[in-house]
Amino acid sequence: MTRVEFIFNVDDKLAKTTELCEKALAKSRELMVFTQGAAMNEAVQAALWQHSASSFLASSDQAASLIDHAPILVSHTHESLTKDDVLINLQDQYPPFFSRFRYLVELVGQDEADKAAARLKFRFYRDRGYGIKSTDMAA
Repeated sequence: MTRVEFIFNVDDKLAKTTELCEKALAKSRELMVFTQGAAMNEAVQAALWQHSASSFLASSDQAASLIDHAPILVSHTHESLTKDDVLINLQDQYPPFFSRFRYLVELVGQDEADKAAARLKFRFYRDRGYGIKSTDMAA
């Protein structure tokens, strides 16, 4: 069963996504980042490729077919998300295909619209029996 984690009160979702990707790659995990659209794809790609002055996180926008075997795939369409290990969801809705992943991360910002969307997703997962871990970045 998919493990679900909500990370609340995230100041900068791009920075947190990059941090999570770096940690997961250190553990030899494969990641999918599910974004809102093409503009967010580009922003995530830029953050991953430029996250440090001395290194980068190899990623691919699968729709662009830049790197077929990159450990991180970034997309706003589920057809492009071909791996099934870790999914970072940056969309407002729950991803209908989330159950094929081992681990799902939901990042929640500090604005009320983002929190309201997260509450709906939280209830959705909970009502279907998924155990949910919550981490509050403000704590």
